[in-house]
Amino acid sequence: MAEPSTSDPPAGGAGDLKVTTGTSAGRLALVLCLAEVLGMAGTMTFPALLPTFFAEWGLGNVEAGWINGVFHGGYVAAVPVLVTLTDRVDPRRIYLFSTALTVLALLGFAFLATGFWSATLFRALGGVGLAGTYMPGLRILSDNTAGPGQGRYLSFYTACYALGSSASVLLSGLVGAELGWRAAFVATAAATAAALALSWWGIPGNPPKTTADRAKTAETALLDFRPVLRHRAAMGYILAYSAHCYELFGMRSWLVAFLAFALATSAGTTPEGAAPAMVTTIGTLILLLGLPASILGNEAATRYGRRRVLMVIMTGSAALACGVGFSASLPFWLTVCVVALYGVTVTADSASLTVGAVTNAAAGRRGATMAVHSFLGFGAAFVGSVMFGVVLDLAGGGASPLAWGLAFASQGLVVALGPVALVLLGDMGDGKPG
Repeated sequence: MAEPSTSDPPAGGAGDLKVTTGTSAGRLALVLCLAEVLGMAGTMTFPALLPTFFAEWGLGNVEAGWINGVFHGGYVAAVPVLVTLTDRVDPRRIYLFSTALTVLALLGFAFLATGFWSATLFRALGGVGLAGTYMPGLRILSDNTAGPGQGRYLSFYTACYALGSSASVLLSGLVGAELGWRAAFVATAAATAAALALSWWGIPGNPPKTTADRAKTAETALLDFRPVLRHRAAMGYILAYSAHCYELFGMRSWLVAFLAFALATSAGTTPEGAAPAMVTTIGTLILLLGLPASILGNEAATRYGRRRVLMVIMTGSAALACGVGFSASLPFWLTVCVVALYGVTVTADSASLTVGAVTNAAAGRRGATMAVHSFLGFGAAFVGSVMFGVVLDLAGGGASPLAWGLAFASQGLVVALGPVALVLLGDMGDGKPG
C-alpha cells in the first residue's frame, strides 16, 4: 500500500492531523464502514425481538419504549465527554475502548438480563459503547480525508448506520427464531468482537496536535459547548438532525412490532409471541433501503443545495408519517410498500444533515460540534422511542389500528420542525454543499 500523502487540512480545523488521499483514504473508509456495521450488530437486537419480550417478560408498551429508548439515553449521557475528548486525545483509543464495552454489554444482556431493570442497564451500556464509536469513527474519517471526496466518504460512513441496523435486525431475527433471544445476543456480541479486531488492525493512530491547535482547543473547558451553540452555520443542521433522529429511531424501534401487527391484522388474528421470520426479514430489507437513500440524498444535496433538498425530504417524510400507521388496515403487501417508502424518506436526510454539521464546524471545534450533534440528536432519539410507546398506549394500545396511526403521526409532527430550524438558522443555499 502506498504511503499516505499529506494535503491541506479540510475546513473545520483538522490541521493537526494528516490528511490521506487516494487509496489510503478509500481503505480507511472501508475499514471504518465494515467496523461500523459489525459493531452495530447488537443495536437492534432488542427491537427486532420485541414480540418475544412482550410474551416472555410481559412488558407493556411504555416499558418496551423505555428499554428501546434507554439505549439512546446511555448514548446521550456519554457522547458529550467521549466525542469532545477527540479534540484532545487520539480518537482511536476512544473507539477501541468503546467497542470492547459494547461486547461486554451484549454478553451481559445475553447471560444476565431477566426483566425490565436488568435489560435497561445493559441497553444503556450498549448506548455508551455506540457513543464512543459512531461519532469518533466519523471524526477519524473526517480528519484523514479532504477535498471534494470528503463529503462522499462521510456520507458512505453515515449511510452505513442503516446497513448496520439492517444487519442487526436480520442476524437477531434469524438466530432468535432458531436458538432463542439469548443466543441472538451472543451472536451479536461475536460480530462486535470481530469489529474490535478489525478496528485494532485497520485504524491508524493520529499524531499529536500542533501547538496552534492545542491552544485553540484549550480556549474552552472540555464540556463548554457555548461556542458551538453560537455557531449558526452548524446549529441549523444540528437541530434539524434532532428532529430527524426523533422520527428515525422511533420508527426503527417499533418497525418489527408494527409489521407483526399489520400481518396479524391482514390475517384476521392478533400477534402473539415471537415475530415470524418473514416479518424480521421484511424489516431488514426496509431498513436496508436507508443505505442508498442516505447516500443519494447527500448527492442530491451536494448538487442542488443542502438546505433546499433537506427541506423537501423532511417535509415529505412528515406528510407520509401521518399515514403509515393507518396502513395496517390495508392488505399486508400494500402496508409493506407504504412502510418501505417511508423507510426511504426517513433516512434520505441522514447523511446530508451530518455532513452539513461536520463541514460547517468552526475551526478547532469539530469534536465539540460532533458532540452537540450527537447529544441533541440521540437525546431526541431517546424521547422519540419512548413517546411512540406512550402515544400507542394512550391511544388504545398495540392492538388498535388508530393507536398505531397516531403514534406514527406524532413522529411526523416532530420531524416537520426540521425545515423550520433550517430556515431560521441559515440561508437556503446556492447549490453548494454547505
